[in-house]
Amino acid sequence: MAVHYYLTVFPMEAMVASQLDPEHFASYMALGDRKAAAEQLMFIEVTGGFGDYFDWEFAEKKCVPHSDGRPKNSLYLSVYRVLENVPLDALGTIYLVTKDGRSLPIEKQEYKAPGDWVGYSLYREYCPMSPLAVSTLNPKNYGEYMTDPLNKVHVPSIMFADLKMGDLDDIENSGNVGQIYDRNLDHLRDCVTSLKAGTRKMTKIVDRSNFSASFYQIIDNGLYVASGEGIVMYPMPDRDALKKIDYDWGRSALIF
Repeated sequence: MAVHYYLTVFPMEAMVASQLDPEHFASYMALGDRKAAAEQLMFIEVTGGFGDYFDWEFAEKKCVPHSDGRPKNSLYLSVYRVLENVPLDALGTIYLVTKDGRSLPIEKQEYKAPGDWVGYSLYREYCPMSPLAVSTLNPKNYGEYMTDPLNKVHVPSIMFADLKMGDLDDIENSGNVGQIYDRNLDHLRDCVTSLKAGTRKMTKIVDRSNFSASFYQIIDNGLYVASGEGIVMYPMPDRDALKKIDYDWGRSALIF
């Protein structure tokens, strides 16, 4: 059996070796062996063998079938500083997994600037930290800013998504925005107003809390991975495209 390598980025950061293909790995991680769990997750399939941070030889030796022939579900290689040690060219397809184990694959693409840029955006960071932040920087510039070693506070690599904000003055009639705006709405309005007023700050933290759900229904243009090497993106299909790609996944993700 082939060994696959998966970089999980939500709800935890890890490098995992597995003999399961992506679809079955998604189901196993979301539901477990006995289908008792129910957890969203995101992971990226990785081409292994690069660098010396991960023990690829150990993975090939230990990621083998059980004595009864069952495949090895998971073998953790690292749960610390994982994303920063994966080069962008080793990243493959990302899988967005719902609580019932359905997965939506999205292929990696070169960065494309958002066509609906209004001068600011709300970003949900996933890895290595997970706050909400509003910024006047577009996704490319935000990724560059967050990974710039000249900044006092920076990270080597970051994964984040831009989110749909709707009408902050009429959020109840802004469509399917989920529960993310149920708290700190006034603070979000204040952050946006402050940035639009032309303060020296380019980014303001809206919420430092961890979120147990990823709110797939409000991902806007896509997900991004940025580092000193540059930035790549995973474009989020719109509602019409999702109806053709995987309607059942869209329903499970509360998009329909």
